[in-house]
Amino acid sequence: MSWLDLIGWCGSALLIVSVMQARLLRFRVLNLFACIVLTGFNAALAIWPMVAMNVALSLINLWHIHKLVTTRHDEAAYVVLEVGPEDKYVRHVMRVHGADILKFQPDLVWDGAAPGNLAFLVQHGDETVGLVLLRDDGDGVARVQLDYVTPRYRDFSPGEFVWRDSLVLRGRGFTRVVTPANMVGAYYAQLGFRRDDDSGTWSLDL
Repeated sequence: MSWLDLIGWCGSALLIVSVMQARLLRFRVLNLFACIVLTGFNAALAIWPMVAMNVALSLINLWHIHKLVTTRHDEAAYVVLEVGPEDKYVRHVMRVHGADILKFQPDLVWDGAAPGNLAFLVQHGDETVGLVLLRDDGDGVARVQLDYVTPRYRDFSPGEFVWRDSLVLRGRGFTRVVTPANMVGAYYAQLGFRRDDDSGTWSLDL
């Protein structure tokens, strides 16, 4: 096998891997690299229609990557909706993503009817990309029960908009947010949360 054939096979394999990705940003980045490799491969063989197609796809991927990266912390791109803790749609999201949710919050027990429980959906357009469940622990403390992001937006942290839009929580008298100790893949350091090394929790003063 020549080095040119190897490049072609690698580009094709990378293209296949890219379309298998559930995460939007990862898909776009891998697809971009695949298109770049295949552009070079087809140019070496002088297959110009394929070169043109891969160049066009590269530009499309670059546009989407730029849009995804520049809006990942944009409050105009995401909307936080408070819903009833017993809302049927909340139960639907938890049921559909149940197995995935337990990977990140293995000890989750949610009783929407319990006093002091709150639920928030994070929307990107008409798509639900996150679910945050809280419990009122008293003394102004909101205890995070769940901070879940759907696989497509796993490269982002849409739950941050619940914490950044602190008026939502302040309006209910909360002055502090505390996370569970055993949350898997916690991202709170970049949002200003402080870690308690003794308990393993993260906290944020509102």
